[in-house]
Amino acid sequence: MADNSATVLLGIPIPSKDPVFLVFIVVHIAFGIAATISGAVAMLMNKGRGRHSRYGTIYFWLLAGVCSTMGILSAMRWSQNYPLFILGVLALATAYLGRQFAGRYDVQGLRLHIAAMGSSYVLMLTAFYVDNGKNLPLWRDLPQATMWIIPAAIGMPLILRAMFRHPFIRKRSAKVTTD
Repeated sequence: MADNSATVLLGIPIPSKDPVFLVFIVVHIAFGIAATISGAVAMLMNKGRGRHSRYGTIYFWLLAGVCSTMGILSAMRWSQNYPLFILGVLALATAYLGRQFAGRYDVQGLRLHIAAMGSSYVLMLTAFYVDNGKNLPLWRDLPQATMWIIPAAIGMPLILRAMFRHPFIRKRSAKVTTD
């Protein structure tokens, strides 16, 4: 329930009435929604140059925006937000690592790209649910620990599947075995 020092936005209590905080939270939410959509589109596109790369790059820069605004918001409420700060830094760091392996067409490079970019997405969603799960239908009935666990429990098997069953990797692995 929102207290007197909170603002309610789309049914979710925002823990401040400070106009500067509210501006940053609105920008942060916009970056977060856009990053979530562009990351999902990149994951669902045919891999390689073109749309996958374009949406992956958009995801990275939107995630950088999420992390920038998160840094400012965390500084304003450090004692409450430092876990979100850590998750955000890890999300951006793994996305940066994933970009370093983008365009590599060896099996190990592809696997590292998939693992890092997928992990960044899972970390971003974890931060969202840790911060907002208590206000969301269905999620609010779950113990707080599940907000930390469920994104990884769903995301990691999908990442592992992509790392070992992705058509590019299967084709490259088959080629290495026949050479």
